[in-house]
Amino acid sequence: MSVSSELLEILACPKCKEPVELADEGDFIFCHVCRLRYPIRDDIPVMLIDEADSIES
Repeated sequence: MSVSSELLEILACPKCKEPVELADEGDFIFCHVCRLRYPIRDDIPVMLIDEADSIES
């Protein structure tokens, strides 16, 4: 896992402030409420709304 579980516990979606989860592939973090996914670059989550992609239904 590229992001520690301790970090995941304190991270929240910057748009809705809900908890986020690590994708199974480990290359992004996603928010179920906003349906946004945030990239992970060099083991650092990029929690910027402008950098997020929408999750397709």
